[in-house]
Order: sequence, then structure tokens, then C-alpha cells
Amino acid sequence: MTTKNNGLLALEARLKEELSLLELPAKDWVPGRTLDGHVLVDVAIIGGGMAGLTVATALKHLGIKAQVYDRSPAGFEGPWATTARMDTLRSPKQLTGPALGIPSLTFRAWFEAQFGQEAWQELDKIPRLQWMDYLRWYRQVMQVNVLNEHAVERVELHPEGHLILTIRNHETTLQVIARRLILATGRDGLGGPSVPSFALDIPRHLWAHSADVYDYSSLKGKRVGVIGAGASAMDSAGTALESGAASVDLLIRRNDIPRINKGKGAGSPGLTHGYAQLSDEWKWRFRHYINVQQVPPPKGSTLRVSQHPNAYFNQGCSIDKVEVNGDVLNVHTPKGVFTLDFLFFATGFKIDWQLRPEYASFSSLVRTWAERYQAPPGEEDAELSACPDLGANFEFQAKPGVDAPGIANIYCFSYPAVASHGTVSGDIPAISDGAKAIAQGIAASLFNEDVAYHYAQLQAFAEPELDGDEWVPAAPPQDREHE
Repeated sequence: MTTKNNGLLALEARLKEELSLLELPAKDWVPGRTLDGHVLVDVAIIGGGMAGLTVATALKHLGIKAQVYDRSPAGFEGPWATTARMDTLRSPKQLTGPALGIPSLTFRAWFEAQFGQEAWQELDKIPRLQWMDYLRWYRQVMQVNVLNEHAVERVELHPEGHLILTIRNHETTLQVIARRLILATGRDGLGGPSVPSFALDIPRHLWAHSADVYDYSSLKGKRVGVIGAGASAMDSAGTALESGAASVDLLIRRNDIPRINKGKGAGSPGLTHGYAQLSDEWKWRFRHYINVQQVPPPKGSTLRVSQHPNAYFNQGCSIDKVEVNGDVLNVHTPKGVFTLDFLFFATGFKIDWQLRPEYASFSSLVRTWAERYQAPPGEEDAELSACPDLGANFEFQAKPGVDAPGIANIYCFSYPAVASHGTVSGDIPAISDGAKAIAQGIAASLFNEDVAYHYAQLQAFAEPELDGDEWVPAAPPQDREHE
């Protein structure tokens, strides 16, 4: 275990004081419930990455117990220390991220406590692995209850509205019944990697998705192709080049790489808090426009690739077909045929419930934006149409005519919430706002569900403010003249 320096110890003492000044966390107030002898979990959270840690902490601050389950070993939740390959984060270093409005919980406070203010001023972007170290510290100081190496294999609806989770921990299977369930499962939370159909005709050992766990050292001396021009494409290309690839060809469908991050230009507290209240038409216009414009790769990530003389940027280079000749790939494009030894698909993710068999028992019951909104001609958007149509508190809603009240007790706090609530459920800039909103919604729903209990508690409350000896009863007015 790493020894903490005095600066970090002082920060933790200051954090403890700040929490005390804010009266956080609140006292537990949710009554314990049982079902057939099973103690119900108040809130179960699938995913112990940034989103899961933040929303668990937001719930704790409101006096609600949450149990987090993550399939990864401790300290390796999320992509940061596993499948992510960027050198630094895209987000500006000063964004407060998951700090929930508490100064001593910010990355900056954590960084300065260890390395000083001068080092902070010199820092350009946050190194990826250092961000993971910060999240590990966040989990420790916030005492988030995470069970690692616990994979949720099945979620079922109970007739009384509860959620039944079948969980595997190594060779042991256990069953948990929860009153509320939050899916904090990241960018591919309701699906998985997206690849074009022709990828399925290529032997699997000759290609990978940019999000796959992959040993890049095996690419030494090989001719590598990367389909795409986004951040993940640059990250895969840069890692391949640094691992000794003979060459890397970026195969870019567009005639130019996007230059402007439109999402960054739209960022404001107004959008963060106002998006969910927009009309369907305006929500669609915002998100569809950003999707069409696409997000450019970070400047640093692009320079990481272009500094290598054996890196080639091929624009206007869509894929016509791929021929397999033994262990060699002949990739046909409008710019000619590329002879490659390996191919990366940096082609993003898709919402596809079939890739999430753990949700098979209820996925067909969930209403989507395709059933909510018909896009104007020319503004069709498959990604937005596939997004779940979430309620005001990020809860799933059942399809029209479907009687499944338990659906509303499952909450989506991963990327697919974007159509309904904007980018508050996975990206660093507004993750605290999203976590607070969903925590407040769950607090309200639990209170309403237990309202009879709370009313009885109100009636039974008998702690006196006064003992009765704090005053003397006044004499009648006619008797006061003789006093």
C-alpha cells in the first residue's frame, strides 16, 4: 500500500472538516425492508467507475445506502487503466468532475496536495493513469461500498416492483434483491462496440476494436490499418506506432477530419440544467447536430500520431471491400488497395440490447426514442432512436400498453441517457450534476413509496423541545392588580 505524504493527509483532514460543515452525509432514513427473509438492498449500482462512484456518493450524502457491483478487480474499474490508450484526458484540467461541489474532493486539490501549486500551473492535461489514481483515492475517502469481481449476469423484475440480480463472484453465484437499480455502465452501457458488417468476414485474429483489451506489442514490424479519425483512432494508431508497428494507415471516410468540438461550444450550466426540459424537437436538434458534426480528436492525440514518419492519414478513404489472403488483408478503397497485417476498427459503440444478455428479461419492455419521436426527413439518427426514453429521474419507462411497473425502478446513468438528459451521465464536465439529479429523484421515489411508514414515524416522534417549566402560567387579568 502506497504511503501517503503529509500534503495528502492534510487534504483528507480538510475534506473531513468540509463534510462536517455541510452536515454530510445525512443520517440514514430509508427503512430496512425484507422479502421472504431476504434483506432488500436500497439501491444497487452496476459499475464502479467514475459514474458509479459519483452517484453512490451523491446517494450517501442524502442518507441512502448504495451497494456497487463491478466485474473488474479493485482499482481497475472503468476504461482508464485497461482499454483506454490516450496519454492524457481530453477534458480541461480545471473541471471539477465527480467532486459534487466539495472543494477538497476535486482532482486539483488532490494533485496540489501531493505536487504543489506550481506543478498544477505547469500541468497541461491530466495524465490518464493519474486520473485513475485520483478515482481510487476518491473511492477510499468517500468510503464507497464496492464489491469487485462481482459480475451481474441477470436482472429480473419482481412482481412487487423489486429487481432480482443474479451475481457471479468467481465460482460463487448469489442472488440480491434491490428496491432500485442504477446502470452506471459507461459508454457502451446498453450495447457494445460497433463494427461494420464486413468485419465479421475477417478472421478474428486479424482485427480488433479500439476498445478491446489487446496486446499492442504483438504489432511490432506489422502493417497496421486504423478505420476512423476520432480520439480512439488516434489512441490506437499512436499506441501501435509506439509499439513498433512498421506502418500505420488511418483510413478516414471523410474528406477532412473534423476540426471543431461543437459539444464544447455548447457547454454551459444552462444546457446542463435546461436540456431535460427542452421540447423533443429541440433535444433532437441539439444531439443530432453534434452527432453529424462529430467530435474531432484531441490535438495532442493527433500530434502523437503525426510525429511518426510511418504514419499515414488517408482521407476520403471509405472501405469498398476487404479481401483475406492468408494472414494478409487487402483493403480496397477509392484511394487504392492497402496491404495490411492487422486492422483496428475505431468505429465507436452502439446501443444494442442483444449485446447485453443480462438485461434480456426486461429489455424488450423498455420504451425508446424511436417510439417517442419521429425525426424530420433528413434528420434521422439511428443512435438517438435507439436511446431509451427516460423519465424525469433517469428511470426507464415501459412501452405503451406494457404493464411493467418495476421498469421505473431501473435507472440509466450511462451514455444512452444522452437523448433524454444530455451529457450528464458519463462525461467529466457535468457528472456531478447528473449524479445529484438522479440521487434526488431516487430519494423522492423511496420516500413516496414508504410514505405511510414516514407518516407513522412523524406521529410517533416524541422528543420534547420544551419540558413545561420554561415559563409560569399568567394569572387572569383581574388578578394581576394585586400582584
